[in-house]
Amino acid sequence: MTLHFAQDEYARRLERTCAAMAEAGLDALLCFKQESMYWLTGYDTFGYCFFQCLVVRADGRMALLTRAPDLRQARFTSTIQDIRIWIDREGATPQQDLKELLTEAGLEGKRLGIEWETHGLTAANGMKLAVTLDGFATMVDASHLIARLRLVKSEAELAYVRRAAELGDAALEAAIQHTWAGADEGVILARMHDAIFEGGGDYPGNPFIIGSGPGALLCRYYSGRRRLDAQDQLTLEFAGVYRQYHACLMRTLLVGAASDRHKELFDAAVEALRACEDRLRPGRTMGEVFEAHAEVFDRRGLREHRLNACGYSLGAVYAPSWMDWPMFYAGNPVMIQPGMVFFLHMILMDSDSGTAMCLGRTSIVGEAGPEILSKAPLELVVR
Repeated sequence: MTLHFAQDEYARRLERTCAAMAEAGLDALLCFKQESMYWLTGYDTFGYCFFQCLVVRADGRMALLTRAPDLRQARFTSTIQDIRIWIDREGATPQQDLKELLTEAGLEGKRLGIEWETHGLTAANGMKLAVTLDGFATMVDASHLIARLRLVKSEAELAYVRRAAELGDAALEAAIQHTWAGADEGVILARMHDAIFEGGGDYPGNPFIIGSGPGALLCRYYSGRRRLDAQDQLTLEFAGVYRQYHACLMRTLLVGAASDRHKELFDAAVEALRACEDRLRPGRTMGEVFEAHAEVFDRRGLREHRLNACGYSLGAVYAPSWMDWPMFYAGNPVMIQPGMVFFLHMILMDSDSGTAMCLGRTSIVGEAGPEILSKAPLELVVR
């Protein structure tokens, strides 16, 4: 097996999961989130694009239902002993196979927690599952049961997060070194990925965001590369990734010269980021952190240019997004605790002047405040 954590760490995670299930009155948990499976067992795959489910019983016994291509994947990467295969065929009903597994486990008529809120369970498969289990058992939404447990990282996990941050810094340095007038976005992107892969890192949970000129005002990846003009702006949002753990960074780099508007927005972004990080302390809520973001930007007259969220939790996650639960937005009551990992992004997009300015970095929450992971200075980079 290829396991990234000691067996006793997986045992502790399973014990915590069973305790949470008992508190929720669940007889079993049906895991469809790949990150839940990875955290509990080490199971590492992109096979969740098809129907698969990890059944976790209240007594800690587990069984995985998946397709044949993932049989050896599960044996090689996880602690799972009981692996069942549903057969690809016309009219296949893996939901019925799952029901038979649950019947065999004595779970008919029991309370089943289900991870409904995940890309690992499509709406079509979810509806079929609901029909299949209707009358068979009581279904309870347990989408965040393991997500809440995953929020606070162990020391072993934090070691991977710190390594991911080192790779993120290497990617940023590569981007800066390859940014100049006439530079090809594709080369910049390639050198960033080179830095991560050469450092032993992984693919990110979603594509790196890269855009220049008018595209620097976008918050998503889009296809098509361009060369940078003599005076230009380049927005990058990316992550160092190690053992699936992410540490994100965000920067807007400038080519040629910084306009007065760029300087104004950069100063605002630095002030807002530091204000948010100052509130990234145990006992505060995620909503309070967002308030710091909004207070700074709104006081500076930038309300229409900011977003309605300013970051999110990070961990070991899978495509299509590296964003983990939960997010920083107004009124979010989730309490911040030591060992949590958060990405804070200050995003300003002034469509009136065509000016972009983004600044973001990842921190680990400590007892006295945030451990800022990136070693890169908060400076306006002009190439």
